Amino acid sequence: MKKLFPLVLLLVLALCACGGSDADSAEAELLSGTHHAEIEVQDYGTIALELDADTAPISVTNFLSLAESGYYDGLTFHRIMDGFMIQGGQGGAAQSIKGEFEANGVPNDISHVRGVISMARAQAPDSGSSQFFIVHQDSPFLDGQYAAFGHVTDGMDVVDAIERDVAPKALDDNGAIAPDDQPVITTIRVID
Repeated sequence: MKKLFPLVLLLVLALCACGGSDADSAEAELLSGTHHAEIEVQDYGTIALELDADTAPISVTNFLSLAESGYYDGLTFHRIMDGFMIQGGQGGAAQSIKGEFEANGVPNDISHVRGVISMARAQAPDSGSSQFFIVHQDSPFLDGQYAAFGHVTDGMDVVDAIERDVAPKALDDNGAIAPDDQPVITTIRVID
């Protein structure tokens, strides 16, 4: 069973991602360098992020653009898997983006260790859109398969509390959380 766990988790992330239909759409001017944002979670607190646009410029540009537009305001963490990750951002983003990871021909040396933020996606490599996940426990089996694009700099206690409080309420092995139990993302603030 332990050998199947990583494969099941990959399938879960693939099946649970919300993607649009146009991975080859022209991107807005892509960012570079390091950027910062904060995820405010109702009743839990703030998760501060440092985003690496040199490694994953499409993912960072997309995430910050959605945040600046208010897209994430009121969305939730809808999948929470004990000892693995919390996933949020499910909504109606129309455009999918290129998956910035090795298996999709894009170098990305950010390992999926505790505190890393990464883009969720469906099975198609270029199906990421608005959904992201924050790794709760080291999960290097995701390396090369998902577009990691930054890490938590402060607020892992918030991630821990969300997982501790909500993961036991999962409706299934995929970590689906009932709507009334989903922690609400009040807003994602772009700092720089």
